[in-house]
Amino acid sequence: MKSLILALDLRVTSLCHTLACLLLAIISCLGMWQVVTRFVFSQPSVWTEEIMRRLLIWMVMFGVVVAVRKGALVSVDLMLRLSRGTWRRVVRSIITGVHLAFFGVLIWFGADLVWRVRFQTFASMELSMAWAYAAVPMGALLAVVATLAHHLDPQNEELANAQ
Repeated sequence: MKSLILALDLRVTSLCHTLACLLLAIISCLGMWQVVTRFVFSQPSVWTEEIMRRLLIWMVMFGVVVAVRKGALVSVDLMLRLSRGTWRRVVRSIITGVHLAFFGVLIWFGADLVWRVRFQTFASMELSMAWAYAAVPMGALLAVVATLAHHLDPQNEELANAQ
């Protein structure tokens, strides 16, 4: 089971990292396009700002998956640094439990939010709001995989570099 979770996580984390970087590049290009249309052509693009906001939600959720896997999210660093042996495993288990509970809440309420906004559309386009808000439960679900993988095979690059 451990090897299955780690193999799945490797693919998920790589994909999320690539997608987050790609979305950042797209958001940057859209922002530049909006500046050009507003100040050069004097006719601002009506759809770019809205698309940028929605893509930013997806980018952040993909980035959270990578951050969880790398051990870069805020946790009880001092307790983790000072603990050894059994206490360290207890602290790590508590952190994993809190992460899983938080992502469970995001999945539950995020799915509810997607269901509630499914008939609403963007102001500038005929596209359902559910596509934008689906990033919350989807990203949380992917973060659960990253959390389990981080618990099984910790990668605390932030902690190692901080000392």
